[in-house]
Amino acid sequence: MFEVIKTEGNARRGVFTCPHGTVQTPVFMNVGTQGAIKGAVSAHDLKEIGCQVELSNTYHLHL
Repeated sequence: MFEVIKTEGNARRGVFTCPHGTVQTPVFMNVGTQGAIKGAVSAHDLKEIGCQVELSNTYHLHL
């Protein structure tokens, strides 16, 4: 569910709620390719910077 908190011109601030948690928008979304975020970013780094969400292609996870 997406709830708009505030709008100003064409910009909007909102909250996206799903079974796994809540994400404040707008948000930078990390993209995991082949099930992992590439580069020098560890899971610890993601927690430290307050990463709210990660987009992963489940095709590569072999679920």
